[in-house]
Order: sequence, then structure tokens, then C-alpha cells
Amino acid sequence: MTLECEFSMRFTSTPRGARLARRLVSHRLDDWGYPYTTPVNETLTLITSELTANAVRHGHVPGRDFHVQLTLAEGTFRIEVTDTRAEKLPLASPPEADSLSESGRGMLLVATLADAWGISPRRAAPGKTVWAELHVRTKGHPLTHRAAPEPTDVDLLLATASLLRDDLGSRPEDASHGGRRR
Repeated sequence: MTLECEFSMRFTSTPRGARLARRLVSHRLDDWGYPYTTPVNETLTLITSELTANAVRHGHVPGRDFHVQLTLAEGTFRIEVTDTRAEKLPLASPPEADSLSESGRGMLLVATLADAWGISPRRAAPGKTVWAELHVRTKGHPLTHRAAPEPTDVDLLLATASLLRDDLGSRPEDASHGGRRR
């Protein structure tokens, strides 16, 4: 299998870490030639959102991060989210969610949107990797004619700082000001 592009990063096991992972995956897809409003970017961003939310909600172990890896190889995107909790596994066939429930639809969405998904044991440590794949047409796609530039540490820090600024209005200390920025 020929690897065309790869992105890999660790995130804190918090809702903020999950949001950052989702945003960075969307940015990376845009960098690779799949703009934000394309079905590929929107679908993979939604899948990433569901998998990272589950890693935070069900795979959280205090003091441990979760890991996200996005790859594109031979026309197939693969998103992997690894956490450190092995005993809480998603069901192989997600049940239909109760129509009145506010949660429980994440893996149903992943199963519906992805061409394939599954669970693998984490290598060399306790935990699991939940992955999903999405097949895309690459014929005539600009990605086949150019290589995506590799991000530098400075690029990643700038992107991270910019994304974290988006959350300033959601800090608890801002609540007394009606959530408005000064």
C-alpha cells in the first residue's frame, strides 16, 4: 500500500482536545486538496468528531492523552483514534438510538458515513484504536500531481494557537461578562 499523506498528533483527553483534533483534521484535509466545504472534508471531520468525542467520554483515563492519525493511501482515507481504556469498546453493530435520547448516535453515524470501521487493540500498551475508512476518487485530483508540504513545528504551533483563540469566549472566567470577549 502506497502512503500518500499522513497526519498524526496527540491531544488532551478533554472536550477541548476533541475540538482541536477535529479542527486540525479539517485543516489538514484542506491542505491536502480537499477544501472545507467538500463532502470528503465534511464527512471525515464529522467522523473525527464522533471518534474523538467517544475517546474523551468513554476512553478517558486521568493523565492520559488520546492519539489521532489520518492517512491517505491508494484512494482511501483512514482515521484512527487511540485511547488508553481497553475495557470500554463500541458495539460492533451500533443499536438504533432512542428518538428522545440526546446521545448514543455517534457510532451509528460513523457506521453510516464510513465505508468500513472497526476496533483494534492498542499496540504495546493498554487501550484500543477505533478506526474508520472512507474511499475517495483520486483520478484527476490535484493531490496525485503534487505532494502536500510537511508541516513544521512552527506551523503546528501557529495553527494550534489560532484554534485555541476561538475558544476564548467559552472560558468559565468569561461567564460573568455574558460570554462576550473584551
